[in-house]
Amino acid sequence: MPLVCVCSPKGGVGKTTVTANLAYALARSGSKVLVVDFDTQNALRLHFGIPISDNRGFAAQSGTLSDWSQFILKAGPNLFVLPCGEVTEDERLLFEDNLMNEPMFIQRGLSAVLKIPGMVVIADMPPGRNAALKAMQGVADMRIVVLLADTASLSLLPPIEQHKFMNEPLNHKMGEYYVVNQSDMRRTLSRDVTHFFEQRLQGKLLGTIHRDECVPEANASQRAIMDISPVSAAAFDIEHISKKVAVILGLSVGDGAYHHTTSIYGS
Repeated sequence: MPLVCVCSPKGGVGKTTVTANLAYALARSGSKVLVVDFDTQNALRLHFGIPISDNRGFAAQSGTLSDWSQFILKAGPNLFVLPCGEVTEDERLLFEDNLMNEPMFIQRGLSAVLKIPGMVVIADMPPGRNAALKAMQGVADMRIVVLLADTASLSLLPPIEQHKFMNEPLNHKMGEYYVVNQSDMRRTLSRDVTHFFEQRLQGKLLGTIHRDECVPEANASQRAIMDISPVSAAAFDIEHISKKVAVILGLSVGDGAYHHTTSIYGS
């Protein structure tokens, strides 16, 4: 059961959008996918059609519950969501304290899910250095860092490569990879930064997602980019990245057709 951690050293890079659409793409190809929100902003759920008034989630009760699976919601064929949920300030502090000081906190919370054969878990991390990212460091099989095609992300690359974003490298499993988001080939700076990332990161770069007006439209409608505009540049980019991720994780890549499941525990 592979666990993928999606993170970024700064906010506003489209990390949650990338997470959600990567999950959609892997589910479309036949993998059973659970996407987990570790960000107390609780925004990931909105990409899967969960009503804004539905504030259920695991974080508020994570200190008293050892199994978070009761909060899992089905978002479509092969696709499941574990929302963070709405939390008070005290609940947020307790949640972060558990992440920092309970070595097996994540493993216990996801224990039932981690035993499901063939399940891919994608965890959406809060931006920057945080308790959730540190706790995930020894658990994740693969880390995906999302950057923008701009000078701010460019300036953050050396600290990331020197492991200053995280105190030390990821565990010795499938390693760390990158996605460059919102690349605009019409603008010289964006184009130059994209080319620099391509040359610098080489095989560690999973792909570039081009700036595309269908992305905010998909976000507003709480649907996948490939459902809103399947022939768009962004949909093609996400599909390309998902296939690379599938190969790294050792997943079988289907023809894009949905494989229906009746529950998270059975096919």
